Amino acid sequence: MAFQETPVFIPVDFMQEFLQESFAQVGCSLEESERVTRRLIGANLRGHESHGVARMPRYVEWVQKGTLIPNQKIRLIQENEVLSILDGGHGFGQSIGEQTIQQGVEKALKHGVSVTALRNSGHLGRIGDWAELAAESKVASLHMVNVRGSLLVAPFGGVDRRGSTSPFCCGIPRPDEPPVILDFATSLVAEGKALVALRGGTPLPEGAIIGPDGKLGNDPLPLYGEIPEDRYPDPNVGPGALTGFGLHKGAGLNFFMEMFAGALTGSGTSAGIQDTSLRPFCNGMLSVYFSLDYFHSDDWFAQEVRNYIEFYKDSRPAEPDGEVLIPGEVELRLMK
Repeated sequence: MAFQETPVFIPVDFMQEFLQESFAQVGCSLEESERVTRRLIGANLRGHESHGVARMPRYVEWVQKGTLIPNQKIRLIQENEVLSILDGGHGFGQSIGEQTIQQGVEKALKHGVSVTALRNSGHLGRIGDWAELAAESKVASLHMVNVRGSLLVAPFGGVDRRGSTSPFCCGIPRPDEPPVILDFATSLVAEGKALVALRGGTPLPEGAIIGPDGKLGNDPLPLYGEIPEDRYPDPNVGPGALTGFGLHKGAGLNFFMEMFAGALTGSGTSAGIQDTSLRPFCNGMLSVYFSLDYFHSDDWFAQEVRNYIEFYKDSRPAEPDGEVLIPGEVELRLMK
């Protein structure tokens, strides 16, 4: 049965110390412990509990199993002026992702555009972090991610699991303002949101879960199955599945995340993972970067973005007390 827990509010400073010590205990350097902690807490502060501190027990479990390796550096497989094919060596995604973005941004600043194809990364966390990091250098970016070794999502018209949650993200920088970031799982909800709901947090929307009988619901338990008292919930063992967002359109996008982030990068798709010792959990990520300075020598782009946002938000709200928001605006408000 699902957890029923009373919310407990924990000071950020206490949580930082606890997480850093936990990661240090399993072999992370001080620098990596601080980096992973900062990214996880940052996700919570933006309202994304699914990619926040709730991930820590699973990270520790993966390290203990040997499927997540502390203190890894990206390995360059092949490159030219605008392309880098990289292997993350199953390192912490918070470290591997940062190294990958730095390489992509560096090439984009030199040549106008660039592509990084990352394979075999540990969990990359909140993908919006990587678009934000690129935006700090006045670089717009697109990111396509898949999750090999995590078969969670049923295809449109199907019941059996055939895909991962496969996030998509893009971001554009704005002068003197935070970047505009779009970041979403191509499943109706991320698995982490199902975990939060399982533990008594925000309920899932109706239709987020499909049972083995094909019936839709919002109870996360079918994703995890019966949970032994001494085990952390495992989304890979339940009889149900997550559904895709947007019916056939979301399912189609989910399919192509597997093609670009899984097959093209060399990381591998979600197919054939029944033997997870041969295809353990990892993220693949295909990223494309655009240096704004190569596209515009003045502030034309920034002005166009500013004008469009004003025009967009001026649409009459559908609800009397409603408001039209741009992508990422909810998260920005939570951070203030």
